Amino acid sequence: MTGRIAPVLRGAAVFALLVAWAVLAHLGSAGESDANFGAALGVAPLIVIVALLLWRVRNPLWLVAGGLIMLAALVAAWPTLRANVPLLYLVQHVGTNLALATIFGRTLFGGGDALVTQFARVVHGEISERKIRYTRGVTVAWTAFFIGISLTSVLLFNLASAHVWSVFANLLSTPLLVVMFAGELLCRYTLLPPEERTGVVDSIRAYRLNMRRQQKTTLADPS
Repeated sequence: MTGRIAPVLRGAAVFALLVAWAVLAHLGSAGESDANFGAALGVAPLIVIVALLLWRVRNPLWLVAGGLIMLAALVAAWPTLRANVPLLYLVQHVGTNLALATIFGRTLFGGGDALVTQFARVVHGEISERKIRYTRGVTVAWTAFFIGISLTSVLLFNLASAHVWSVFANLLSTPLLVVMFAGELLCRYTLLPPEERTGVVDSIRAYRLNMRRQQKTTLADPS
């Protein structure tokens, strides 16, 4: 029983954290909270990413030097950051979605498998031409989705109020992502036969395995 409850509790905790983050980010980017708090919340993801990258270096000297450089950069840029909190969140939102669009989109060129096709091969091994075409189409759809979110974000930031843009960027992004997942799942069950379908859990597992394989490949061949 405990083994079954633990994943549910973890999922609930992650969901609660995401909701809290979205609400606080909305208040910060819409100018409805303290500027220092809004700026701190806005740069927090970047700090976490840099800290994780520094930690992987495993060299105490580089770890300390990188930490000091990051701290100095934050101190120097803080007046600008706190004076431009909405712009900070725009860069974060658009940058994240463009990065995801790049991750999906770059696999559509060069003759290799599209990203979702790679996931399908992790789960099923050999796959049919029909599934190759379908998974490539899904990769195109996700690329277009992230580009569309980025363009909409920029347009709303420049043409609408800060409140309207913040609702879209911070409160609607995750629901739109869920709708996209649900739509793709519906298409999967409509267009593919049962033996070629992949469940949500298998898709997540395939994503993790594929990322691990790419990391191992990168470490083995840094060039």
